[in-house]
Amino acid sequence: MPVSVVIPAYNEEKYLPRTLEALEAALTNLPGTEIIVVDNESTDATREIAESHRAKIVNEHEHNIGRVRNTGGIAATGDVIIFLDADTLVAPGLFEKIDKRMSDPRCIGGSVAVEYEPHYQRPWMRFYLGLALLVGRLAKIRQGALQFCTREVFRELGGYDTTIYVGEDIEFHWRLDKVARDRGAFTTFIEEPKVLTSSRRWEKMGLFRMLILTHPITIFLAWRMPSFWKDWYEDAVR
Repeated sequence: MPVSVVIPAYNEEKYLPRTLEALEAALTNLPGTEIIVVDNESTDATREIAESHRAKIVNEHEHNIGRVRNTGGIAATGDVIIFLDADTLVAPGLFEKIDKRMSDPRCIGGSVAVEYEPHYQRPWMRFYLGLALLVGRLAKIRQGALQFCTREVFRELGGYDTTIYVGEDIEFHWRLDKVARDRGAFTTFIEEPKVLTSSRRWEKMGLFRMLILTHPITIFLAWRMPSFWKDWYEDAVR
């Protein structure tokens, strides 16, 4: 099944090389997969790094993560679109598992379990992140470090909601789940292998600030307020 991997990227020269190297290794048994890097007006070597890995590069000028994802999704030609964060590593075997799940015509998409880089983590951080992941699973809050869906359903849904500045991945998956229920289809959640994502915001922004900014109540009350999320956009941690 033809697949496109979309990577939103804004000043990701620190993380993008590892992400692309891990991605290429994981795609060994799935040749022909399209890799798209969406350059969100980076001022560092992000574009050059993507070019060196022969990724397809598309541009998005507006700093809005939903719009950046959508720009990549619109450019995708694969039957399945996989959205992967630029600071997230995939493991061998993951794409074969996605391919197997998506080969069932009733499966319209899904997401992959996340773990955070442990070398950044302090004890309080490990506890909170573990608790957050547990609550997220119980409440079926699916994060977007790696999400995927059919290209047909992505276009039917109109992609990600561009009026949302943080939590657009959660809202997108809710709509994906609703389409699945309405059609008698299903979405899938892959527990293993997990994707490994960066803990950079936790390390640099501190406990109190991140507890507020990542609390579900904060996200759902303020996710349409761009001025509230300057740490994600104006002063983005890189």
